[in-house]
Order: sequence, then C-alpha cells, then structure tokens
Amino acid sequence: MARAIMLQGTGSDVGKTVLGAGLCRAAKKRGLKVRPFKPQNMSNNAAVADIPGDKAGGGEIGRAQWLQAIACGVAPSVHMNPVLLKPQTDVGAQVIVQGKMFGEARARDYQAMKGQLMDAVLDSWGKVGEGADLVIVEGAGSPAEINLRSRDIANMGFATRADVPVVLVGDIDRGGVIASVAGTHLILPEEDRRMIVGYLINKFRGDISLFDDGLKSIETFTGWRCFGVVPWLKAAARLPSEDSVVLERLASGEARALKVAVPMLGRIANFDDLDPLKAEPQVEVVFVPPGKPLPADAGLVVIPGSKSTIGDLLKFRENGWDRDLLAHRKRGGHVVGICGGFQMLGRTVRDPDGIEGSVIEAEGLGLLDVETVMEPEKTVRNVSARSVQFDLPLEGYEIHLGRTTGPDTLRPSAVINGVEDGAVSADGKVIGTYMHGLFGADGFRGRFLESLGIKGGGIDYRAEVERALDEVAAELETHLDCDAIFALAR
Repeated sequence: MARAIMLQGTGSDVGKTVLGAGLCRAAKKRGLKVRPFKPQNMSNNAAVADIPGDKAGGGEIGRAQWLQAIACGVAPSVHMNPVLLKPQTDVGAQVIVQGKMFGEARARDYQAMKGQLMDAVLDSWGKVGEGADLVIVEGAGSPAEINLRSRDIANMGFATRADVPVVLVGDIDRGGVIASVAGTHLILPEEDRRMIVGYLINKFRGDISLFDDGLKSIETFTGWRCFGVVPWLKAAARLPSEDSVVLERLASGEARALKVAVPMLGRIANFDDLDPLKAEPQVEVVFVPPGKPLPADAGLVVIPGSKSTIGDLLKFRENGWDRDLLAHRKRGGHVVGICGGFQMLGRTVRDPDGIEGSVIEAEGLGLLDVETVMEPEKTVRNVSARSVQFDLPLEGYEIHLGRTTGPDTLRPSAVINGVEDGAVSADGKVIGTYMHGLFGADGFRGRFLESLGIKGGGIDYRAEVERALDEVAAELETHLDCDAIFALAR
C-alpha cells in the first residue's frame, strides 16, 4: 500500500477539499505519484470517471475528487470516491457505490446500510493505492459527530480500519476555532484521538502572528502539534466549488458587461457548469436565492441541473421565477437550460414510475416545444461533441435520467457522439442540452458570448484552474510544514 495521510475537519465546509487539492499538487511537484481518496461524499455536483471495459460509459464521483485528480495529474477513477450520496429530498438520497447506482435511502436507513458499504470503501482503498507513493484522504463532516461513530465510514471509522494518520482542520473564519479543536479532542474516544497527529488552522485573514496565543491555548488543551496557519486562499475562488453551501456566498457579483442570472434551485446539481462564465472578465454571474426575483437587467438566464426536476420545477413557480423568465424572454433575453434545466424548459415533465417522488407530472415552463419522460436507466458518460450553432468542438459529460422529445429537438443544440442532443427555439434564443461542461469549451464560450454582444471572451479556463492549483500549493508550502505532514504519512 501507498503511504497515506487524512484531512478531517472540525465541521463541514472548513476547506478540506481545497487543502487536499493543494497538498496533492504540492506532492506532485515534489515528484511523488499522489492520488486523492474520499471514502464517502455527499454532493449533487458529480463528475464522470471512465471505467475501463464498461460499455455503459462511466461512473459518478464527487467533483471534489475530480478536481483533486487534476491536481495529481491523473485521470479520475470511481475508486477515488467509492460512496457518493446525492440528496433528492430533505431526508433521502440516491446512493452511488463505486460509480454505479446502488439504491435510494432515507437518512436513518442509510445508517444501517453503512456496514456493507465499508467493504466497498476498503476495496476501492486498495485499488487507489496501487502504484502510488502517497494518498491524500479527505474526510466528510466531522469526527466529532460521535452519535454516528459506531457505523462511520467517512472519518475515524475509516481511519482506524485503514490505519491512516489524521490531520485535523479548523476553520478560523467562522469563529470559535479554539473551542472546536479543543472540543474535538475532548469528546473523541481514545482510539480515535490517538489517530490525530496534529492540526492546522485554515482561512485566516490578517496578521497571522496575532493568533500565536491561540495556538498556545490549543496546545495546552490538546497536546497536538500545529502544522501551520493557512491564510485566506484567494486562488480558491478560481477553483470549481463542490458544496452547495457556497452558493449563499455567491448570491451576487461585481457588475460587468453581461449579467447572467442563475436561479438557486433547491436540489441544484453541477452548478460548476457556470464556473467558466464566472471566470470571464466581462461576465457577472448572479446566483438568485429563493424569494428574490430574477434580475430584470440580466442578458442571460441559465437554469442549471437538478437532482429533482419536478420538485424544483414546482418551487420555480412558487418563487414566481416563471413570470420573471417570461418577462425576460419578452425583453429579448437569452435562456440556457442544462440537463434538469433543459427538461424544465419544455411543455411537460412526466415521471410515471415515481423515480423522483410522488408527483408524477408537472407543467413545464413552455419555452421549448418538447416534453420529457423520466426513465429508470441513467445515462452517465464523458462525451465529445460539436456545437450545431457555431460548428465548434465541445467536451463534457452527461448524468441524467429521462428522454426528451418534441418538434424543437429538430433544431439540436449539439451533436454528441454522432447523435443529436438538445433543442433550440425558433428564434435561437432558448437553448436546452443534456451536456454538462458546455461552457468549458473556450472556443464555443467565446463565440457564444460574442453572439450576446460580448467580445474578447474565451479565456483558457483549464489553464486558469491549473494556475490556481499551483498558487494554492505554493501557499501551503509557505504556511504549512508540508515536509512534516508528508513524513507522518504511513
């Protein structure tokens, strides 16, 4: 087995994903063969990892491990994230195991399911370590959730089974970091506590020396060594975000030449489709929270993917966004619907088998003359395509249930693997597609923005991500004792 070190947080959203990606890139720059691993993830932002020999195309993993694979300079694998939970309701989620649909479970039922999932986690763990020098493991939530410890597969349950030392991450930006680190030490059972080899503080703003007394206090309470204090990483804003909690901080942006409005659906999925647009210097992407109208000065509205198309469509109407969207169209505005957003733009969405829930049919937004029928078989694959409108190459992926048909599909938005995809309105201003990653193609994005009156678009987005990863790694090398962290891996 490769040597390994694990990052666990004092809570959710403490920055483990970015730190993990930064450490992966730092290790790669040292010449190490490094891989990412996260036993269990919960996110509706999924990526597709190819499965050798799988005729179906591929399997799903969290976008975080996809990003970390990029940081390592390797192709993503379903074994980097063996268990992925995709929330569909407030109490239930779709369960993906080693890239494939395993079942659906309510939260309480899932706790009972974890025992059999640990076998899959350990199987993937063995495969990820093959041929690697180092594996950077990311936990989920917090090891301090001791009420869930007996069946844990994401934090100490995994660390103790696989004998992986743990670095605890505390987030100073949210406040109470001394109490959160010391409190974690206090309530962990001895078996778990001895797995922790030290801690680091993340997201510090200002003069780091002002926290010297805080570090002394933590040492007094815990006896743990500190590996460093990481400042607020500005480059992290240029990396794809995985967790929808960040959307609350993206509700508005800096005013620019083109405003793109994105309704924050309750089960929003793969919203990192918008990241390449956000990176364009003349584009302002505004995520609109429930209860707020779609801005009247938006030139483009993008309806993103959804893990619950009918449920989000009903909420879309409750928010009055359907009226805002019609007003936007009357003003000559453009609309793009991606995956679930594409399905919503049609006349109806039907779910006769109740795959998404108890509501089996809903009226669509009516901006495209198509209708969608949900079907049990899920399409999961990486694709190469061409834009019909601009005859330019596209690359992306599909993760969707359902089949969409109707007159407007005779005007496809793209040709994917030789098959026509999506639909376009008669005036060309409403576009629907099942392909995620549409805006990631620099040439297409530049021409699309030009069609909206924005010239000079089409930056090298992938190069921007690579530069951001390099900058994060450089900051970690400066502010953390990376030598000590890597040396403690076993």
